[in-house]
Amino acid sequence: MADELNRRNFLKAAAIAAGPAVIAARGANEKVNIGWIGVGTRGYAGLGWLHTAAANEVQVTAICDTYEGYIARAQDRMQTVWGNKAKTFVDYRELLADKSIDAVYIMTPEHLHHDMTIAALQAGKHVYIEKPLAHTIEEGFDIVKAWKQSGKIVQVGTQNRSSALYKKAKELIKQGMVGDVHYVRAFWYRNSLPNDPAWRYAIPPEATPQNTDFNRFLGTAPKHEWDPQRYFQWRLYWDYSGGISTDLLVHQTDIVNFMLDKTVPKSCMASGGIYRWTGKTDDRDVPDTLSAIYEYDKFHINYSCYFGNDHYGYGEQIFGNEGTIEVMNRQDLTFTPELYRGKAPDDIKNRKTIALSRKDFNQTDDGVFNHFRNFIMSVLGKEQPIAPPPIGQQAAISGHMATLAFKNQKKAIWDEAAQKVTFA
Repeated sequence: MADELNRRNFLKAAAIAAGPAVIAARGANEKVNIGWIGVGTRGYAGLGWLHTAAANEVQVTAICDTYEGYIARAQDRMQTVWGNKAKTFVDYRELLADKSIDAVYIMTPEHLHHDMTIAALQAGKHVYIEKPLAHTIEEGFDIVKAWKQSGKIVQVGTQNRSSALYKKAKELIKQGMVGDVHYVRAFWYRNSLPNDPAWRYAIPPEATPQNTDFNRFLGTAPKHEWDPQRYFQWRLYWDYSGGISTDLLVHQTDIVNFMLDKTVPKSCMASGGIYRWTGKTDDRDVPDTLSAIYEYDKFHINYSCYFGNDHYGYGEQIFGNEGTIEVMNRQDLTFTPELYRGKAPDDIKNRKTIALSRKDFNQTDDGVFNHFRNFIMSVLGKEQPIAPPPIGQQAAISGHMATLAFKNQKKAIWDEAAQKVTFA
C-alpha cells in the first residue's frame, strides 16, 4: 500500500508540474530548436537516434563539449545525418544563453547533471537528461524542485519505459497472468578480453590539455591535474560516477518499478568489489562485481552484476505465484505458467506460454527512439513524458542506495519522511 501511495503522489506531482508545453504557440511547420550538451560516446550516437526519432519535428542548432575532437566529430555527423552544421560551444552556459534554443539534450558525465539541468531550466529550456538524474540523492531532489518551479518538460533517459517489450510485460502483469509478485531477479553480465577492461574507453591520442577543457569537465568535483583516463573513462571513478549502481542497475530497478507499480525500496544491502583487471597500474574506484538486495513491502529484488562472464547477458525475471515473465537482453519476452509440481489448477495450467521479440512490435532498438520521440512530442504538447524527474529520482535513489550500502558496508534504509538514507 505504501508503494502505491508513493507512486500516486509522484505521478500527481508530475502531472501538475508538467503543465502545457510552451512550444504549442509556434507555427505548425516550425521545428523545435535543439541544443546538444555532451557529444562523447553516447551523445555522439544520440545525434543519430534523434534524427531517426523526430527528424521532421526538430533541428539541432547547437552542440557543446569540452573536447575539441568530439566537437569536430559531431559536426561531421551533423553534416552527414542532418545536412547542416551547428553552432559550437565549450561552455554550456553560453549555449543556454542562446534564446533561439527551445530544448536541450544533456549527455554528460553524471556529476555534471545537477548544475546543467538546473541552469537549463532557469534559462527556460525543456530538458532531456540522461540517467541517472543526478550524482547524489540530494542533487536529484534539487532538480525535481527546479523542474516543478519551471513549468518545463523534462525527460530522464530511462528508455526501457518506452520499450514495447516492457509495456507488454506490464500489461500481462496487470491482467493477472503471473498472479501475486513478491520476488524479482535482475542481472546484467558482461565480459571483455583481458586487454579491454570495462569502461576503459579509447583515449584519442591527440587529446591534450590544450584542446580539452579539463577544468570545465571537473565542474564541482574535486580538483585534479589533467588526467585523460579520468576524462575519457570517467565511469570508473566515484568523483564522476556511481559505477554499476547508476549506469546499469538504475535501468533495471526503474523498469521493475514500471512493470509492478513500485517506487522506492525500504532498504538495500550491497557487496562486491574490484575483482578483475587488478594490475598494479589500475586506478579504478568503482567495482566490477556488485550484488544488491532490495526490500519493499512484501516484495524483494535480487540484483547482480559481473563483468567477467556474459553467458546470461541482461534481464529481469518476474516470479509470480502463478507464472514467470522474463525480458532478456531488451530483445525477448517470455511468459511461462506455474506447474505447481504437476498439480496446477486448470485456470493456470491452461494459460498459454508466450514468446515475443522486438520484431513482433516493429522495434529495432532498446526503446530509445520512442523515448526521444516522447520527449519531443511532450515539448510540442501532444504527449506527456513517460519519465519525468520524480520518476527518474525514484530510479536514481535505488542506485544511490546500493552505492551507499556498498561504500559504508552497512544496510541502507530509506527514510521517506526525511527523504534521505540512514544506516543500520
